[in-house]
Amino acid sequence: MSEYTVHTSTLFDPKRLAWLENVSITVNKINGLIVKVTERKGKDTEVKDGDIDLRGKVVLPGLVDAHTHIFLHAYAENPSVNQKRDESFVERIIRATNHCRIALLSGYTTYRDLGSESMKEADANVRDAINRGLMPGPRLFVATRVIASTLAYEPRNENHIGGTCMPAGCDSADGPDELRKAVRRRIGYGADLIKVYADYRRRIMRFPPKQQHPYVTEINILPDDPNPDHNVFSDEELRAIVEEARMAKAPCVAHAHTEEGVIASCKAGVDCIEHASRVGDAGLKAMLDGDVMMCPTLSVVEFMHVKHFPEILKTVKKAFDMGIRIAAGGDTGTFPHGEGVREIELLIQAGLPLEEAIKSATLRGWESCGGDLCGRRFGWFEEGCAADIIALDSDPRTDKNAFRKVDFVMKDATVWKQAGQGQGMLEIGTPQRGNYLTKFGLDAEQSW
Repeated sequence: MSEYTVHTSTLFDPKRLAWLENVSITVNKINGLIVKVTERKGKDTEVKDGDIDLRGKVVLPGLVDAHTHIFLHAYAENPSVNQKRDESFVERIIRATNHCRIALLSGYTTYRDLGSESMKEADANVRDAINRGLMPGPRLFVATRVIASTLAYEPRNENHIGGTCMPAGCDSADGPDELRKAVRRRIGYGADLIKVYADYRRRIMRFPPKQQHPYVTEINILPDDPNPDHNVFSDEELRAIVEEARMAKAPCVAHAHTEEGVIASCKAGVDCIEHASRVGDAGLKAMLDGDVMMCPTLSVVEFMHVKHFPEILKTVKKAFDMGIRIAAGGDTGTFPHGEGVREIELLIQAGLPLEEAIKSATLRGWESCGGDLCGRRFGWFEEGCAADIIALDSDPRTDKNAFRKVDFVMKDATVWKQAGQGQGMLEIGTPQRGNYLTKFGLDAEQSW
């Protein structure tokens, strides 16, 4: 039998921002799509052989993490520079395999993976392995290598004269023509989208940090930080990148923390700004005027910008109130995979209504991946959408920890996790997160 039905008693529809009762969803196992969505008249319904009964649980579309790095594991375990320098290619592939499985079982059916972190185009290879059924994992939309200007992004050290170097993490290029080639390389190597660094600490070797961790100065950032972010491309260069990506029908997203970086990126026509931690009023206006999405990555900002975190939360709420679309993506990998729901929790803490926070991690996630450029619709319940369905054991309207209680996961009409069916429950949350926050001198319970 190619079709079966999932029966629910409480379901959230992110398109209508509505909690619906007694909805049944018929899915097709062959193409992985939703066949029809019906609202039942009565509470009782016949559950046929092969159907799935999720009544008594809270059903959501599969979650989308809009900013991830499958090849990274938590910086608290090993700084990114050390991971890139010391961990073998094989080890990092194995870690990524585990990360993808953990992500899927925690309810994430889609990952937007924004940079392979010195693993060249291996993220595209992992994507293809998942699509071919060789391993479990979210649907991946990958950037392969990020694009940055010469020596703007790459980790640097003080012994390059002696030949010490790090594996290249980006596709470095300068000037409009060479940058167009860089975009063409990314597309040719299998990128779904293009990620560009609009600003970065390009002058870090004027005052090298005491440790090689590239983010160490951000953890307790000072007003007179000697290594601030600066724009790394001219307006003409950024336009060339975006134009080339658009010609290839690929979304283009920009890493930008500063007001100047955000404005330059919006002027060039990017689709989404990543981070925007110091976006400023002019930057917010540029995003609104250009209908540019924001992916604020609050989960990584929570420990990277400890002193400024309350201000950043206010900025995200301001952006939302202005009408800027927010995508939920935590920079997952810098903190443990399997804890991506922290981003939803922090969006709620910032002041987004619960329903809007869920929308940011579902429908808005689809938009951040490119919308109809994705070639598949996901993130809401409708005929023709991917049959991505998760169920929570408790109601997020009354339980703030509900997103950590995923006991059913379906992706493309295939069930990957079902309570009581032998797959086992994935334990995520407080113990791991607590140890992680403590590493950075934070109070785990207070942060929760």
